[in-house]
Amino acid sequence: MTAPFVPLEPRGAVLGDEVYARLGEAILDGRLAPGARLRDQELAEWLGVSRTPVREALQRLERTGLVEVSPHRYTRVSYPNQQNDTIELVAYNMGLAVRMASQRADEEGIALALERLDDVIAASRTNDAAALATASHAFFAVVTRASGNFALLKFIREYEIAIRRDMVGWRPFIECPIGRTAAYEQFRQAFAARDGDLAEKLVRDIHGLA
Repeated sequence: MTAPFVPLEPRGAVLGDEVYARLGEAILDGRLAPGARLRDQELAEWLGVSRTPVREALQRLERTGLVEVSPHRYTRVSYPNQQNDTIELVAYNMGLAVRMASQRADEEGIALALERLDDVIAASRTNDAAALATASHAFFAVVTRASGNFALLKFIREYEIAIRRDMVGWRPFIECPIGRTAAYEQFRQAFAARDGDLAEKLVRDIHGLA
């Protein structure tokens, strides 16, 4: 197998995070395909690091569901989860983030979130599912930071790669671009008004969790 990586340039304490991110991205883009066997020595040689950060990264990837381990048999890339489960998880967490951000974010944080939300609305209006997924991810990232909830932010950071993989090929719940865009515009009004209750409800409605 051709090495799917170029060697890392070690940076001390952040090396483990870099190895985790590099392996996660390789799983996400298919360089490490579902079912591929993962050998820590081989990965360490490809990345130009010791086996310790590779083993730590594989343990983290196992916790997020991207890697599965059978002791003394194999460590391999897992297969994606059921997309509906991930969509449900993301939608509920987005609702929580929106509620908290509505109550806690400063004006700058709200303004940035609204900019990203305008990108969501624009993608919905043109009925571009890929652009809508990208814009929604960017909005979620901004609103999660604006929520001020460290536990939620840590959870999303840890599971972001797994979520992104499970969301490949995602299609919006509301198929009609006119109705969907109107729903996003209503959500924007509620969020801009800092109405956390209504904004959370509308997020769930948009993703079919009414």
